[in-house]
Amino acid sequence: MPRPDTRSGATQARDTTSRKKASHDTAPRGTAEDDTAPNDTAPRETAAGDAAREKTAPEASGGARESGGTAQATATYLYGIVPGDVELTPERRGVGDPPGMTGLVRHGEIAALISDLSLGRALGRPQDLVAHQGLLDDVAGEVPVLPMRFGAVLESPEAIVEELLKPHHDEFLAALAELEGRAQFVVKGRYVEGTVLREVLREVPEAAELRESIRGVPEEASWDARIRLGEIVNQAIDAKRDADTRMLAEALAPHAVAVVVREPTHEEDAAHLAVLVDTDRQEEFDAALEAFADRWADRVTLRLIGPQAPYDFVTGRPDEAGG
Repeated sequence: MPRPDTRSGATQARDTTSRKKASHDTAPRGTAEDDTAPNDTAPRETAAGDAAREKTAPEASGGARESGGTAQATATYLYGIVPGDVELTPERRGVGDPPGMTGLVRHGEIAALISDLSLGRALGRPQDLVAHQGLLDDVAGEVPVLPMRFGAVLESPEAIVEELLKPHHDEFLAALAELEGRAQFVVKGRYVEGTVLREVLREVPEAAELRESIRGVPEEASWDARIRLGEIVNQAIDAKRDADTRMLAEALAPHAVAVVVREPTHEEDAAHLAVLVDTDRQEEFDAALEAFADRWADRVTLRLIGPQAPYDFVTGRPDEAGG
């Protein structure tokens, strides 16, 4: 069963009587220029949706569609679960080549975000992952969404209703209620080039001595010293990263619903956090992050990416519902 992380116990008033039309014009924001490293925003393995992965694109036996007089096998690709009162303008921006037309299939008070998928091509190109993630993140900027793992394919919209929405309706509805009025952001800190190495050499005498000892010495004649220096520097940077990550997480926690520490994606990462934020406290959170950015000026560059689908705060599997 998908279940968002609500460890802080934060609550808020929620208005679910109306719903904006889900649009696709939300861009990542940042305290510095954003890059597009896939690991920054890729769907996490904790996202809901294992039950929907029982059929992958090359194996699913969908219906047939006429294309130029030739029958073409199709299936239904599943992106995530949204509230049933959401309106979505269909667009041809889904996964596949050509991209599938997006849409919704509803049951009760929830709906599945889907697109049609031609089975003539294998699923798994980088463009497919980008399309999957981009659609989820754009929708998450407007309404709560439970993201499915990349590659969730069922035979038809009817199969999604019968195999997923009906049996897990109440679980999905409860999880969406927990996410109402909240958004996930990713905070990344990157050490300014050379800064952390200078700190290590200043703070660890052995590292400074080793570096001086190999200066001007041929590599083959100083191999052991170079290896030892690399070990010391790596261990020191790991310790600094752990301390800096903990410091940043503790500073942001009072302004967020929950904070999750992510693994670093670069050797010079200072911190990598996923943060669930109440949207009515967004300015407060931004101010706290900006204050920390000022505190770390000339040492660490901080970036804020999002809003995103809550990949880090939806856990469990639909097929585990009810034990």
